[in-house]
Amino acid sequence: MTTTLRPTEPLQQHADGTRSRRYQVCVNSRPVGGIRLTTHPVFGPAVARVLDLRIDEPDRRRGRGTVAALAAEEVARGWGCERIEAAVPADAEAALRLVTALGYVERNRGMEKQLGTTAPGLPVGSRGRPMTEAEYGPWLERGKAAYARSWIDRGVPADQARAKSEDDHARQLPQGPATPGMLLSVLEHEGAPVGTLWLAITEDRAFVYDVEADERFRGRGHGRSLMLLAEAQAVAAGRRVLGLNVFAGNTPAERLYESLGYRPVLHSFYKGLL
Repeated sequence: MTTTLRPTEPLQQHADGTRSRRYQVCVNSRPVGGIRLTTHPVFGPAVARVLDLRIDEPDRRRGRGTVAALAAEEVARGWGCERIEAAVPADAEAALRLVTALGYVERNRGMEKQLGTTAPGLPVGSRGRPMTEAEYGPWLERGKAAYARSWIDRGVPADQARAKSEDDHARQLPQGPATPGMLLSVLEHEGAPVGTLWLAITEDRAFVYDVEADERFRGRGHGRSLMLLAEAQAVAAGRRVLGLNVFAGNTPAERLYESLGYRPVLHSFYKGLL
């Protein structure tokens, strides 16, 4: 039997510069599923994304998804793409096995925690306070550099990583520390600044964009205190879900989040096509 992709629409060119196309997954011309392929809105036409890969239940566990994913890679190569990416829900075990078997590498994962109605307390001697204007500039430059480095270390070309960092920070913080819905905080312990926290309050949840313990004070539990501060701020804002992103390979952070009750909800993968 032959598994192929059959276009179901013309190639779409979108206002943001991306292109996309939907396909049927067919076995001997019989439709058994579907897939959508797009280029990346941030990294540009050299990066493809697999979206909505679906195989109908009667045809699952027969290798159809594997062949469809490989065929999508060939389409992406034909578009001139050098990298392909895919996001997989944490509970989609078959899809996680598939992308791993095809050589995709995990770049980062989204995690969430369900919060109660009582804000956690901070350790004795620790307190959070708003970041000052004087502190904001140096914090922003360090954050942009570190964020770009995280992407560079995981396969993104340096120019794309720096452009993404600049774009993400400008989009999320258009008014700096006064941006509505953004809380920029400094954690102090016994009067000394020991870490920083960037928390977003969205319509339905809170999200940790950045958390960093000062290198001089690491290994003393301040990372945990910063996360407790994030939970307290989220609860105070009436949010019951706190999300975050952690880059793969950041083992200390992964262990901290897991110990605090965060669980994966989405895994992001990439693969080189050259």
